[in-house]
Amino acid sequence: MSGYAAIAAVGKSIERVLNLAFSQIEPIGAASPAHAILVRTDDMTPHRAPTAIGKNALSIYLYRVDFNKAMRAAWSSMGVADGRGHLALDLHFLLTAWADNAEHEHLILGRTMQALEYTPTLAGALLYAPSVPAGEPQAGPAEAVQVLLEEISTEALMRTFDSLPTKYRLTVPYVARVVRLDTREARPIPPVTDARFPLRVTG
Repeated sequence: MSGYAAIAAVGKSIERVLNLAFSQIEPIGAASPAHAILVRTDDMTPHRAPTAIGKNALSIYLYRVDFNKAMRAAWSSMGVADGRGHLALDLHFLLTAWADNAEHEHLILGRTMQALEYTPTLAGALLYAPSVPAGEPQAGPAEAVQVLLEEISTEALMRTFDSLPTKYRLTVPYVARVVRLDTREARPIPPVTDARFPLRVTG
């Protein structure tokens, strides 16, 4: 994805893919079907969660944004050539199941992981395209974002929950990469100059 809407577009794309998967195969077969929803930190407070997240839900929480170490140098070099800034990002998500009992939480999370394993790449029609102002960089037809199960330690996961307004819940970490954020306008490339320094030999 390109432009400042790239981060939001990836989150909405994951939400759409999971809701489509839940509509195709309902994981718990309840009167209140499962759904996926993007959340922010405040939505997970005990008094807001029942309405902000809802019953039988899979919350998608973006908890960290980092640069992609493998692609950072390559896209920086591209920026030298075209005058634009290209920031390659990794988006780190926590996917958390919310239900009235453990079995339903397990079923929701299992269907989530099955769906993302079946569709690990967001490209083309699967990439959400938000409305952005004219002139803002748009995603190219060949752009794709991978959504992969991320390996983080139990200790790191617990520390993350210590900073959230909720007790630990059944959660699986995923990372979306590579998300490209381009600058709106190209920097003018200065003309090449030829500098000459006359030398004088003394002795």
